[in-house]
Amino acid sequence: MPSSASTPSHRPTLRRPTWLTPVVARTEILSGLVVALALIPEAISFSIIAGVDPSIGLFASFTMAVVIAIVGGRPAMISAATGAIALVVAPLAREHGLGYLVATVILGGLIQIVLGALGVAKLMRFVPRSVMVGFVNALAILIFMAQVPELIDVPWIVYPLVGGALALMVFLPRLTRAIPAPLISIVALTALTVGAHLAVPTVGDRGALPSSLPVPGLPDVPFTLDTLTLLAPYALGFALVGLMESLMTAKLVDDLTDTRSSKTRESIGQGIANIVTGFFGGMGGCAMIGQTMINVKNGARTRLSTFTAGVLLMVLCIVFGPLVSQIPMAALVAVMILVSFGTFDWHSVAPATLRRMPVGETTVMVVTVAIVVATHNLAIGVVAGSLTGLVIFARRVAHLAGVTACLDPDGHQVVYAVTGELFFASSNDLVSRFDYAGDPGDVVIDLTGAHIWDASSVAALDAVEAKYAARGKTVQIIGLNQPSARMHATLSGELSGKN
Repeated sequence: MPSSASTPSHRPTLRRPTWLTPVVARTEILSGLVVALALIPEAISFSIIAGVDPSIGLFASFTMAVVIAIVGGRPAMISAATGAIALVVAPLAREHGLGYLVATVILGGLIQIVLGALGVAKLMRFVPRSVMVGFVNALAILIFMAQVPELIDVPWIVYPLVGGALALMVFLPRLTRAIPAPLISIVALTALTVGAHLAVPTVGDRGALPSSLPVPGLPDVPFTLDTLTLLAPYALGFALVGLMESLMTAKLVDDLTDTRSSKTRESIGQGIANIVTGFFGGMGGCAMIGQTMINVKNGARTRLSTFTAGVLLMVLCIVFGPLVSQIPMAALVAVMILVSFGTFDWHSVAPATLRRMPVGETTVMVVTVAIVVATHNLAIGVVAGSLTGLVIFARRVAHLAGVTACLDPDGHQVVYAVTGELFFASSNDLVSRFDYAGDPGDVVIDLTGAHIWDASSVAALDAVEAKYAARGKTVQIIGLNQPSARMHATLSGELSGKN
């Protein structure tokens, strides 16, 4: 019998999480710091759009990032206060005040949890690739357009500062990647402008930073049915826009990192994060695509970067507020310009690509980009692009259904071979493809090469049989596969409304 000393141990070995390794942790923390710096002016801007104090947007960015880092489904994705959410809640905040806005955020979060539990994330599979490309390109354009106001009516020195920051971020990674180039660029430009006493727009010019942490509490609204009726439309819009942007961003990060994430968990996580944000008096939010791109491009891949971004955001505001206020907007503008150029899918608009791409695919991409840029709402553009893609797909597939007739030599029977996908679009002209008057008395419709998808197709076949029956001719339908046969047997003769 072997001794106990020679018996192999079957104890499970505890592996240290990846984000705890020094190299990964350094990358995640430094990337989170860059994101936190980039979040500050964005959150202040979105607060202004929503018509609330800048601290409301900063609080939202803090709570969203920290909570989603724990409960979200997509590691390394940044969630915070966003422009799309600000546009949804702005009318409510303007007309009814902050209390109603906060209540809307909480109700919208509850709706997101319900939608996530119902599997709304699975609808992402119906978003065509051309819509995704349009989404990315529109996002890049919006990020760039958001920087343009920062370059108008500013001191001339801002332009060389932006150019220098861009050059630093482009060429520095060729020498070292130990520290993110955007972080070095922000520190360098801040030191230069402060040391040289340059009068340029700074973060502090955008609004006052909070001096204390947010305190939880209930929204100051009457808890009545009238209040719920008022909030419900805004909350539903809030939930849908937030989920749309978050799920599209998660899918984009999946593609960039060659990893998969749980979209259902992300949907529920967004809801939880918004509920927490509402109780802390924030304006709510969703995934931030620009900051997420900064995070991913800097090499972040875990939840630590997201958590760090949220925590450091408050640390920077509360502890280092006076120093952060002196960061020149030129540095952050340069970071976002570089992000916009890196995000845009230049291959999708290359002449060689456009020549090979089907016109319908290009049309869907252009529609998505145009509507997003026109409305500044990514969700509306994605829905419009997806509907355009659906219409083009339906038209394309409709023309694939074919009907071929073969008359027996003795002339007593004709066989019609129907091929393709039979659904509402392709079955509309099916009835007109048969020679009711000229055919012999025995008609066979062979559906071996076809598939019945909906009631419209069954109704079309019923109409064909009725037209032949009116002329005293018999019709036999053969070749149905199992799902088609089941649908035909269930609906045939039941769609005319006649008993």
